[in-house]
Amino acid sequence: MNNDAQANPPVLRLEGVARRYGDLVVVEQINLSLRPGETAALLGPSGSGKSSLLHIAGLLEAASEGEVHIMGRATSPLNDAERTRIRRATLGFVYQFHHLLPEFSALGNVALPQLIAGVKKKDAEKEAARLLTLMGLGERLQHQPGQLSGGEQQRTAIARALANNPKILLADEPTGNLDPKTSDVVFDALLNLVRKEGLAALIATHDQRLAKRMDRVFVIREQRLVEVKKQMAQT
Repeated sequence: MNNDAQANPPVLRLEGVARRYGDLVVVEQINLSLRPGETAALLGPSGSGKSSLLHIAGLLEAASEGEVHIMGRATSPLNDAERTRIRRATLGFVYQFHHLLPEFSALGNVALPQLIAGVKKKDAEKEAARLLTLMGLGERLQHQPGQLSGGEQQRTAIARALANNPKILLADEPTGNLDPKTSDVVFDALLNLVRKEGLAALIATHDQRLAKRMDRVFVIREQRLVEVKKQMAQT
């Protein structure tokens, strides 16, 4: 291992991961490492296993074989409570649909995960305001989701995913429900915030334009994960 690798070890590592449902093989022999500050696109047609792979990486679903390492720690020996603690402390999730709580403001939605984690309300709201401002929503803090555009709602959801200072962001088609112009705005904000916070990010997308803006591009082909050059990325 060279000095750079020692100084910047992977925060997420999948080693020989497979997922099967009976005789149905979803993915197999998946190997992937991501270091702090790296962004990686995950491409593949619908049904190729992108969501399953993200769920395995996020400890939401158990691998049929192989190992998921989070911050250098093997997770297969852990019980459910320990896996939940790792998810809360280390992982942030963004989905295609924002799932914001309609009765809370943007500020309240982003502060809520921190309050659940035991952060004082004043500190939680300060951090929520910081993240929302970085996402370009500094003037919309007190607006409820119904008062926000689709792009603003998704940017709020991204800020919420980062509220507890995770080390890894997992995103499943985070702009898939948006028109191309709004998608570009949201994706710009997402990449800027991820890089500013120094996260490792694995982002599933159908949009090859967006994929080429990330540091690395992976494609699921015939249940295997293949890293490709960005200019050649295709499903």
